[in-house]
Amino acid sequence: MRPPVWLRISWAMKYTLILLMLLGLPLSAQPVPQSAAQMQLSFVPLVKEAAPAVVNIYAKIMTAPQRTPLQSDPFFERFFRDPFSEKPRVQNSLGSGVILSADGIVVSNYHVVGMATEIRVVLNDRREFIAKVLLGDADADLAILKIEAPEPLPFLALRESETVEVGELALAIGNPFGVGQTVTSGIVSGLARSGAGGGNSGLGYFIQTDAPINPGNSGGALIDVAGRLIGINTSILTRSGGSNGIGFAIPADLVSAFVAQARAGEVAFGRPWAGISGQPVDSDMAAPLGLDRAGGIIVSGLHAASPFRTAGLQVGDVIIAVDGQPVHTPAEMVYRMSVAGLGRAAEIAYLRNGASGTMQVDLIAAPDQPPRDLRTFSDRSVLPGLVLSRINPAVISEMNLPLETMGVVVAEAGPLAPRIGIRSGDVILAVNGVEVTHPDQVGRLLNSRQKRVQMMIQRGDRRLSLRFRV
Repeated sequence: MRPPVWLRISWAMKYTLILLMLLGLPLSAQPVPQSAAQMQLSFVPLVKEAAPAVVNIYAKIMTAPQRTPLQSDPFFERFFRDPFSEKPRVQNSLGSGVILSADGIVVSNYHVVGMATEIRVVLNDRREFIAKVLLGDADADLAILKIEAPEPLPFLALRESETVEVGELALAIGNPFGVGQTVTSGIVSGLARSGAGGGNSGLGYFIQTDAPINPGNSGGALIDVAGRLIGINTSILTRSGGSNGIGFAIPADLVSAFVAQARAGEVAFGRPWAGISGQPVDSDMAAPLGLDRAGGIIVSGLHAASPFRTAGLQVGDVIIAVDGQPVHTPAEMVYRMSVAGLGRAAEIAYLRNGASGTMQVDLIAAPDQPPRDLRTFSDRSVLPGLVLSRINPAVISEMNLPLETMGVVVAEAGPLAPRIGIRSGDVILAVNGVEVTHPDQVGRLLNSRQKRVQMMIQRGDRRLSLRFRV
């Protein structure tokens, strides 16, 4: 048997072929590289295969006019009325997206398309489609879109996030600065980055990469050497404001959970509710808790309706894993539960008094019980337009209130309440010294004949006393 051609040619020819590939000069038809060593010679075949599934997104967002305090005042409004400033303004948003199925399912960032009134998707071959948002979530910064095309579209396959490792080669494909589709290369430089670079509420859980992610790359693809999607580029952490920073991508497993809910007809992402509060275990806490190193989450609070409490978890327990995957921060646990999905049970590994154990916890949405009993104050009331809600687990989750919050929450402040210091999200604890637990109580106390009102409210970790005349 004759030896392979590669062994029979001279070393000079070998170096010549390598040089041609490094310079990007055309050779014969190039197969998709099968190893990292081959990939270092050229990304051309990989980009040709993956780029058609990465799209440019142009979104129009209507913004409400900004009104000054004097314009909002009934007396001064006529003096400061500006017919031009009162018209809604159009803002254009530029970003990227990734086609995930031949029938036109597209994923992008929520901050690119979430508030858009018109979304235009432009493919790599310059075809354009109007898209609609099927499902979006600001906390996860993900949105699922749908476009209708006459023929099947190119798409990227999702890679299981647990198989991604630090050090892998990765390409970021997107539309930075609106100059057209661009490819940058790097490696996966970190995993399980919680809250870093997200900036939306600390709920993020990211893959970290050193591939440059510039403005406009948001919503684009982070792919591996096989052309599979490992994440959706979402942000960059940089001190200079340029691309010389650390990039973050949302893992493909969470994207898959979003697609599943969108296909099921959901319009808002259903995230399982834990009903617990806790903090990461650091090195000072590890030894007293029976751990040989820092890790896990120590439970400091349990809501009465928490499924973890129903399963037997107690305050002081340390959660160390969800479905076999270690968790070290609350954001990691939220991510693991979100990937697992509503309606199933997750296996929770925990530590109690130095002894380990496991339990099955049902993954449920935050209960919307007791009823919210929303009350909207009429135009003739003391605070017209004020909307109050009874507090339950669903309200706590939606408004990001502390787990133990009780009382009545301000769902909407209306036009006059902000002038006396009341904001949306404030929790009303008492009115004129009377503790309140229901919106109707607040209504009766405000509509009483007293000329002066004292209201005790909770705002974050501060307790405020407001006094005003009616």
